Amino acid sequence: MSTQKELPALDNKLKISQEQIREFQKKGHILIRQILNAGEVKAYEPVIVKAAAHYNRERRKLAERDTYGKAFLQIMNLWRHDEGVKKFVLAKRFAGIAADLMSVKNVRLYHDQALFKEAGGGPTPWHIDKYYWPLGTSNTITMWMPLVDINVEMGMLTFASGSHKKEFVFKNEISDASEKEVSNYVKENDFPITRAVSMQAGDATFHYGHTIHGAPGNDSNTMREVMTIIYFADGAKVTEPSNKWQADDRKTWLMDWPVGKKAASELNPLLL
Repeated sequence: MSTQKELPALDNKLKISQEQIREFQKKGHILIRQILNAGEVKAYEPVIVKAAAHYNRERRKLAERDTYGKAFLQIMNLWRHDEGVKKFVLAKRFAGIAADLMSVKNVRLYHDQALFKEAGGGPTPWHIDKYYWPLGTSNTITMWMPLVDINVEMGMLTFASGSHKKEFVFKNEISDASEKEVSNYVKENDFPITRAVSMQAGDATFHYGHTIHGAPGNDSNTMREVMTIIYFADGAKVTEPSNKWQADDRKTWLMDWPVGKKAASELNPLLL
């Protein structure tokens, strides 16, 4: 696959203001513009798209899939298979923003995900990422970066602002059931619903693992190419899985790391 040699380095620090940090910690999410410039997007977009296409295992037509399957093509841990994607995923520029927003000294990688919502793809139901993660910290964060210019019609990430501050026992994986369960909860608590009107390739949102979010379907005729990276604060310990998804995550993304120990497997490198 691709090599790192000619790809631009992404290890310079991008300054995040105290105002941005306050906004993120208050709302549970933030949009930061132009994290990548046009040249950097042009260099990395085809590398990620090629790797995602190579490792994508979904062969069913949209009509044959369930709600989760219709929401997006999901290809994970590409950094372990492609040197070009590895340079992107381990970039200090992104990790530095994640650490600054959470006000922590350092972060580790949990895993990456290419989330490509096909033309005609369905909505992504309301959900909470942390439901899947056996990590004993509230300092988890996801960077969600489109590799093409997108608008609401293509499936813009949508947040329930402030939802990370309330304790909510999420009972369902991403599904029709989660959409109903969380939608009722969002309405009962009157959380403001927030999403950008448009994002350019290289812009990115960041959200806490406890922030409720989802996305509408892709009503355009263009693939919504998005690359995500999930981080957690260094020092976080592995917790006893509370559902089958967390048990699977512990095995897949934490290499069966012992419960109660600091999460620091080979798959979770320190990034700063």
